[in-house]
Amino acid sequence: MEKENQYVRGKYRRITKKDLNKMVWRSLLLQGSFNYERMQGGGWTYSIIPGLKKIHKNKKDLSSSLLDHMQFFNTHPFLITFVQGVILAMEENKQDRESIRGVKVALMGPLGGIGDALFWLTLLPITGGIAASLAIEGNIAGSIFFLIAFNIIHFGARFFLMHYGYGMGTKAIDSLKEGTKKISRAASIVGLTVVGALIASYVNFNLNWTINAGEIPVNIQEDVLNAIMPGLLPLVYTIFNYWLLKKGKSPLVLIGISILIGIAGSLLF
Repeated sequence: MEKENQYVRGKYRRITKKDLNKMVWRSLLLQGSFNYERMQGGGWTYSIIPGLKKIHKNKKDLSSSLLDHMQFFNTHPFLITFVQGVILAMEENKQDRESIRGVKVALMGPLGGIGDALFWLTLLPITGGIAASLAIEGNIAGSIFFLIAFNIIHFGARFFLMHYGYGMGTKAIDSLKEGTKKISRAASIVGLTVVGALIASYVNFNLNWTINAGEIPVNIQEDVLNAIMPGLLPLVYTIFNYWLLKKGKSPLVLIGISILIGIAGSLLF
């Protein structure tokens, strides 16, 4: 038994923490050979070669494993290490190739959707929105904050999921399902809070319009709309844009509409 083996969950494993970390760094090149035939297949195989070499000492077994992993594969690049950890555990337990292939195929679709929801639709808008709000004020910390905050979570997820997936094996799949629901709910609450604060702070939509009620001048914005709810127009306009997006309108159309409304408002009011 090799001295470098690690003791995990009651048994020795051939792959060490150092090996797992090495494969995490290699996973950053996942899409370096992206193509429309095998998608991430080449990058996936490159990422786990160190682990497969330690597991399969027989060259024929290693060749068979590498050939199998070179097939079509595509999922969210930030969650790839979870699949790698699970598959490496299965490879080490010498499970049949059909089972390994089946788990890969079963995981790549759901993880693609989970990754998009957690990272592109939640983490990116939150960190990007906070960074943009700082940048608008001329604070250089905005870009620094974005790079640090986004990548702490990004790399934290990569390393944690690799070790967790390898340590738990296929049992990690059930745990991930339960944990993802809680994380998604918490992330949604934080995201909505941040978006709401950004709407109130940075969406400017005011009516510079005064009418006379008898001999008393009434400012529509200050005396009427703000009395109903401060920031009412920015909220209504944001909901209007959201409704257009749900109707299938592109962001370019929304930008065009905003420009036209801005020009018309400056001329009329």
